[in-house]
Amino acid sequence: MKLFRLDHLDAERAANDGAYLRFLREPRMSAGLYALSPGDTDTQTAHAQDEIYQVISGRAELTVGDETAAVGRGTVVYVPAGTPHRFHHITEELRVLVVFSPPED
Repeated sequence: MKLFRLDHLDAERAANDGAYLRFLREPRMSAGLYALSPGDTDTQTAHAQDEIYQVISGRAELTVGDETAAVGRGTVVYVPAGTPHRFHHITEELRVLVVFSPPED
């Protein structure tokens, strides 16, 4: 078993001055914590892996391909590999658990 505390992960991410912290990499998946503040620009591009986002806190809009939805705490979104996507109109500090399968490079 591997156990993680979101508050510790967020502190580690912030200490490394990054929006993203990968905290798990296994043969079939990886996981990370992604954080954006109001006014930040999400610069990510389409990934080669399938992705699941679970919004831990905050509010924003997420565009995946041609679809846009409001997301907030408790929202879970599947993003197919190769699909352009980005968070925008971030109105509250956004913290998102990200799971990639297969693992990200």
